[in-house]
Amino acid sequence: MPELDRLPPHNVEAEEAVIGSLLIDPDAIVKTAVSLQPEAFYREKNRWLYEACLALYSRNEAVNQITVAQELSRQGKLEEVGGPAYLSYLVSVLPTSIHVEYYAHIVHRLGMMRQLITAAGQIAAIGYEESPDVDSALSKAEDILYKLRQGESTRDFVHIRPILHQYFDEIGTEAASGNGDGQLPHVHTGFAGVDELLGGLQRSDLVILAARPSMGKSSLGLNIARNAAVGQRAKVAIFSLEMSKEQIVQRLLSSEANIDSKRLRAGHFNTVQEQRVMHAAGILSEAPIFVDDSPMLKVIEMRSKARRLYYDQGIDLIVIDYLQLIRGDFRTDNKVQEVSEISRSLKALARELDVPVLALSQLSRAVESRTPHIPQLSDLRESGSIEQDADVVCFIYREDHYHPDREQWERQNPNRQYPEGQANIIVAKHRNGPTGQIYLRFHQNLTKFENLDMEQMDA
Repeated sequence: MPELDRLPPHNVEAEEAVIGSLLIDPDAIVKTAVSLQPEAFYREKNRWLYEACLALYSRNEAVNQITVAQELSRQGKLEEVGGPAYLSYLVSVLPTSIHVEYYAHIVHRLGMMRQLITAAGQIAAIGYEESPDVDSALSKAEDILYKLRQGESTRDFVHIRPILHQYFDEIGTEAASGNGDGQLPHVHTGFAGVDELLGGLQRSDLVILAARPSMGKSSLGLNIARNAAVGQRAKVAIFSLEMSKEQIVQRLLSSEANIDSKRLRAGHFNTVQEQRVMHAAGILSEAPIFVDDSPMLKVIEMRSKARRLYYDQGIDLIVIDYLQLIRGDFRTDNKVQEVSEISRSLKALARELDVPVLALSQLSRAVESRTPHIPQLSDLRESGSIEQDADVVCFIYREDHYHPDREQWERQNPNRQYPEGQANIIVAKHRNGPTGQIYLRFHQNLTKFENLDMEQMDA
């Protein structure tokens, strides 16, 4: 049969069974009102009947054969649906309403199939537009499918009891959750102090990690990605707009094998170090880390790529290095406005995919003009709405970076030990918890951060 001659998928018997169930059981409407929409009905008169049932339910009136007939009469549709005789027929052919949810599921599923056919036509129309912007066309097509997928699950009020059960189930299964296919309740950074203060990286949170250049923000971002992927089996997506994927691999290998990054790049290491590199490569190759090193990505492209990976592989954490290198979807000469649009889009992405987004960010030069050079929220470069959109804002401050002359520093601070390699992680904003400071050890030659009580210097 030619494609154009085929009827869209539907099941009239299932539609009649749903309406019949509502007419004979006053409580059945509660089981379908949220999950089943009128648009799912293929036959128009069945859709009108269901809309009448919903109208009565919304007014807290009884739903039965008599009241539905009155409602349809008031709307001038009673005769068009077949009059009281059709309602009597629906009641007579259905002995019980016990399977109403099953019938509703059939109607819903077939309704989604018809929407998919409609979406296919809309996507074809986009293709025929001959738009010069291919990325925009692809994004429109993805949006059509994504909205269709999102429409499958309608959120509604739920009693607090199942929420509490889910919460305690997540806590009870947290240790084993990394080995399953379910989404992690939160992502561990691998740094005890950070995880204790933040409770890990929470789903749907936008986390900003900001610092001046050469402070180690890329290293810390990669360390968190590695710790989550290796230690928790979290699926991590890395958008690297600054470094190539080869540079990322070199940094991860240097950190994992405890081999100086310069030596690793040059390939100058002995047999023992080579074994460490191969062992590190084995560990990293099994880690669920996905890297995209496309430069100058637009937000719309990043969103599309993240969504595709989310549905293909699943994502537990997104790391972006770094925010100011992302291009806005709309051209503007106002950088502050552009960055504000980007930060809002990243927060929307975190909520859309229900995963934490860790975005690295530059700080303005204002840090350099004051003493001490400790970052503040106002130092966020082209801040705009970054501070407002972010759920967590962290800074990296290393005192030894500003005082490289150790002898001079010790003369000026005779009662303090020189803070070599000491990194102060400042949690300046925490929407759902306390702020504070955590101290880590930074091995610059290894591009690696460690807990201070777990320091393992490379010989």
